[in-house]
Amino acid sequence: MRYLTAGESHGPRLSAIIEGIPSGLSLSASDINSDLKRRQGGYGRGGRMKIESDQVEITSGVRHGKTTGAPITLHVINRDHQKWLDIMAVEDVKDNLKSKRKITHPRPGHADLVGGMKYRFEDLRNSLERSSARETTMRVAVGAVAKRILAELDIEIANHVVVFGGKEIDVPDNLSVAEIKNRASQSEISIVNQDREQEIKDYIDQIKRDGDTIGGVIETVVGGVPAGLGSYVQWDKKLDGKLAQAVVSINAFKGVEFGVGFEAGYLKGSQVMDEILWDKKEGYTRRTNNLGGFEGGMTNGQPLIIRGVMKPIPTLYKPLMSVDIETHEPYKATVERSDPTALPAAGVVMESVVATVLVTEILEKFSSDNMEDLKVAVSDYRTYLKNF
Repeated sequence: MRYLTAGESHGPRLSAIIEGIPSGLSLSASDINSDLKRRQGGYGRGGRMKIESDQVEITSGVRHGKTTGAPITLHVINRDHQKWLDIMAVEDVKDNLKSKRKITHPRPGHADLVGGMKYRFEDLRNSLERSSARETTMRVAVGAVAKRILAELDIEIANHVVVFGGKEIDVPDNLSVAEIKNRASQSEISIVNQDREQEIKDYIDQIKRDGDTIGGVIETVVGGVPAGLGSYVQWDKKLDGKLAQAVVSINAFKGVEFGVGFEAGYLKGSQVMDEILWDKKEGYTRRTNNLGGFEGGMTNGQPLIIRGVMKPIPTLYKPLMSVDIETHEPYKATVERSDPTALPAAGVVMESVVATVLVTEILEKFSSDNMEDLKVAVSDYRTYLKNF
């Protein structure tokens, strides 16, 4: 399985092509639209979410509600594009239109300046448009397709925010993936501890009044993943490595950890390693899950626990200082639009890219021309693991 996305933040549409999805998977636009709506939700979102109401159009690879095995093409229309027809025109336009909303004041923390330097842009809008987090719309759409496959294989996935701008969210012990998903879905800020809801909302409101932004830490958990996905034989076959790359590729994500993560640097080996157990019903299990479901770059049968850290959104309504690329004079950075935080939405994106990487690995390991063969292959493999 592989995919590509295309499109700009204020262009006419966003697109994705997915290749390698098995035939026979039930798939409709509503399966994808529900996740697109989740991506646009969450407390603290701003103007763009009021403009756009993302709806996907499937134009290939699905017939009569079932995938055909052919490439799947997805499109999402940017309604906001109607206000940008001249600015984002494909054909050449007059010079006065070229300078309209031209960006020469790069924003600290964005791709504006470095993109302009790399691709020799006089108008930094060219960098801004493609590097925008709007691109994650299509990664969520692709992830929604991947999650349909996970659901058919009885693999559950959920996400929740565990740190909001330095405020840690207390998480009850031993919550199942289904419980995390249910609790987070009932929260406007995607947390599982409702006692902290109003406190965090008040904090977000204060950050907005200050013209500032906050980041945080998001946790994605996956249950029902069989042992043995990934491999130790080459560096680029380790599944935790693939997941780490996918997570930090999300806009504004700066780090990733598994299980106890960076805390392992402060602990002894006896406090970190997960002791191995066995019983007739479950086969091999672990006493703990400090390693987050991975050993040697492979899944070990325990739930996957993956955390990503998102930096504060770099566009500030009280902008930081920058430099005009034409005059080299100091100026305040350009402000397009901003939110005080996008953590709940970013959690949907993280969940989507994790699902996509997992499904890619599953489809590589098992017979996957069609869903029936895939389900039989995964079921047989799970039986083998229990009897190992």
